[in-house]
Amino acid sequence: MKKIIITGALGQIGTELVLKLREKYGNENVLATDIREPEADSVINNGPFEILDVTDKDKLFELVQTFKADTLMHMAALLSATAEKNPLFAWNLNMGGLVNALEVAREFDLQFFTPSSIGAFGPNTPKDMTPQVTIQRPTSMYGVNKVAGELLCDYYYTKFNVDTRSMRFPGLISYVKEPGGGTTDYAVEIYFKAIREGRYDSYIAKDTFMDMMFMDDAIDAIIQLMEADGKQLINRNAYNVTAMSVDPELVKASIQKVLPEFELGYDVDPERQAIADSWPNSIDATCAKEEWGFNPKYDLDSMTKLMLKAIKEKDNIATK
Repeated sequence: MKKIIITGALGQIGTELVLKLREKYGNENVLATDIREPEADSVINNGPFEILDVTDKDKLFELVQTFKADTLMHMAALLSATAEKNPLFAWNLNMGGLVNALEVAREFDLQFFTPSSIGAFGPNTPKDMTPQVTIQRPTSMYGVNKVAGELLCDYYYTKFNVDTRSMRFPGLISYVKEPGGGTTDYAVEIYFKAIREGRYDSYIAKDTFMDMMFMDDAIDAIIQLMEADGKQLINRNAYNVTAMSVDPELVKASIQKVLPEFELGYDVDPERQAIADSWPNSIDATCAKEEWGFNPKYDLDSMTKLMLKAIKEKDNIATK
């Protein structure tokens, strides 16, 4: 990777991915794009930015050509809970944008990354230590998009030799970008509420286990996968990755080690709970570890300490 374009750069993953790639490859070599302008104080204003609607293939084609990109990271998509509110729009954006991105990657011979998700699994998938290759029959539009996306990336690799790479992300936890419509976002919201209000009412029920990972580990994993020798990759679209399997009570207990007065209640959202119930309790990341060395650094407690410290510092700066 030398010249990288990122779509959906203002999203949860995109924001931190832009920062890390610019740090590694140089500000001028990472072009951030999104459908809206960044805020004046946005952390991604340290390098080039362009407005891009990913359903506009011609504009994407033009940007790749002008920027002389060799890598395209397609992060633009609606997340699970948001997609369920407008499934037709989600299909048109998520799949239309992906086809456009893959076509541009094919035409310009680009290395290509797009994220998949544990949402690609469904209620018939084995719930515990879900294997890399297994039944995938999701019951949400987001999940349908992700399964179709995995297959489409496989198709472009086998049919057109596009160097497509992907991973199935669990819930991603970050203090940089606040939640944006995902089913696992309770595990981000809980930390912000712990600092700001001292309590949180979870929309996900007790004993609902889902995989999670700290954002730093996710960003490092993307870069590690993209830098890996392609000849080593067998399950390139898309690898199971995870760092922990938790329910709200485990997160509460971890927070209380730092903030003993923290309280957790429940106000379960039936729609998001139904999505969560269709996903695995835990997934098996053995293939990612064996094929390209995936190895997350953060467990629940180390992540909790960093999250609470960073949010407190962030809020103190904002109020000065």
